Amino acid sequence: MVDVGAKEATDRRATAAAVVRMSAETARAVRGTRSGTGGDAPKGDVVGTARIAGIQAAKRTAELIPLCHPLPLSFVDVHIEVGETEVAIVAEARTTAQTGVEMEALTAAAVAALTVYDMVKGIERGVEIGDVRLLEKTGGKEDWRR
Repeated sequence: MVDVGAKEATDRRATAAAVVRMSAETARAVRGTRSGTGGDAPKGDVVGTARIAGIQAAKRTAELIPLCHPLPLSFVDVHIEVGETEVAIVAEARTTAQTGVEMEALTAAAVAALTVYDMVKGIERGVEIGDVRLLEKTGGKEDWRR
């Protein structure tokens, strides 16, 4: 791990995104799970499950990425929008620490996307995960925005 001991602890924030592409029929099944009726997805509430999976993943990032610093996260959220043929995911992570939270935000977005894939693979095999990317990083010496 990189030694960050000499760095000042500052407020840090990062947002990341991912997209899961699918057929319109599969997207309709995902949207149906948000109505509270269980929808048409075989495994249940796709959006709610993916959101919780992303939050859990952010909290465990240091266990998944070998040289990543464990961080005391003050906030994590995963926002999911279901479109006509895709599920758009945006994850946000915040902390006050000596290093940034971009890996936590990226991990949250990626795991939420993997969860959507897992929950709809029984409906469609051609689902694609793509566009996993950092959108914004603030705090520390420099801010970065896509």
